[in-house]
Amino acid sequence: MKRRVVITALGTINPIGHNVDETWQAVLEGKNGIGPITLFDASNQKQYLVGEVKDFQPEAYLPAKEVKRLDRTMIFGIIAAKEVWEMSGLEDDSFDHDRFGTFVTSGIGGLNTINEESMKAHFRTPDRMSPFFVPNSIINLVSGNIAIRYGLKGPAMGIVTACSSATNAIGEAFRYIRDGYLELAFAGGSEAPISTIGVGGFASMKAISPSLDPERASIPFDQERTGFVMAEGAGILLLEEYVHAKKRNAKILAEILGYGANCDAFHITQPDETAEGIVKCMKLALDDAGISPEAIEYISPHGTSTFYNDRLETKGIKMLFGEHAYRISIGATKSMHAHALGATGAIESIILVRALQNGIIPPTINYRVFDPECDLDYTPGHYRKRNVRYALKNSLGFGGHNATLVFQKWEE
Repeated sequence: MKRRVVITALGTINPIGHNVDETWQAVLEGKNGIGPITLFDASNQKQYLVGEVKDFQPEAYLPAKEVKRLDRTMIFGIIAAKEVWEMSGLEDDSFDHDRFGTFVTSGIGGLNTINEESMKAHFRTPDRMSPFFVPNSIINLVSGNIAIRYGLKGPAMGIVTACSSATNAIGEAFRYIRDGYLELAFAGGSEAPISTIGVGGFASMKAISPSLDPERASIPFDQERTGFVMAEGAGILLLEEYVHAKKRNAKILAEILGYGANCDAFHITQPDETAEGIVKCMKLALDDAGISPEAIEYISPHGTSTFYNDRLETKGIKMLFGEHAYRISIGATKSMHAHALGATGAIESIILVRALQNGIIPPTINYRVFDPECDLDYTPGHYRKRNVRYALKNSLGFGGHNATLVFQKWEE
């Protein structure tokens, strides 16, 4: 028998907020978190805009010794987990530590550490490299650091599927709980890719926007879109088995009903022109949830502001939902917080949960120019009030990875 899985706490740090409440207020205000690079000296390379976490003082969250030792990716993950823990109402002796999993991932891992330590090895000597190089580089230690901090002895996994990593992590945690292997799980992602090799690598692929106007850089579904804007941050959700949550009188925020995952098996970076992969993925999630396509009223899209992604995601939505696609509200929040790669699906899922709670469709800010191939309701400019029961979250990743989650508004 499949068990119900609910969400009982949230945590995030990202370019528009240092926590969940700040992030949600920024969404309501249509705040733009995009700006010039300040994390490193970019004067010797072509300029790009990014989504940095603003006014960030890690020592406000962690001891200075830990801040010095940890990669920025690990720090963001720990900060988001700390907010989740504080919201959860859990105490160390109130749950079975062997039945609490940690599914917090990253698309790239400790890229700043890789960048800095590689420079040491090349220009100085490998003997001068940090002993923390490997632990700060490998993706599984985002989950590992969190699990160690809270003594969580269930599976601790870094599920890596590029930009769909966090959505897949949430989906896999959902399955572990639904199928009886766990009672609780941290699920989400953390990313800190803004570095010379991070920006340079994606720029060489012509994937990131060359625009230097913050209002015309990350513009999902706009005909003038020119690429995504790289961001950093973390998002983590606490997933919990329904009966377990009720027994401890936890505040339930939303419910996860279904999960779909597949692969286009088409190209290392480009989506399949047929859009069949994303169509099948959304259908897998809907079938898993046991609801019809017509029940969906709100979609949080991948919506990266790249030419192919936005067009083909729109095409897939129209193929699956038919005429109902034009009745679905879509809010592309990367227009505000930009694209935090492997963490972005969790940040967007947190915003989705708040949207369900408050009867609000988040906006796609700075949308101006209509694209005939992207002709759905993207909630341009400002948020809209709409009481939604069922919502869907899409994420797509290089390699043809597709991931979809179905959420339900919580009602007692």
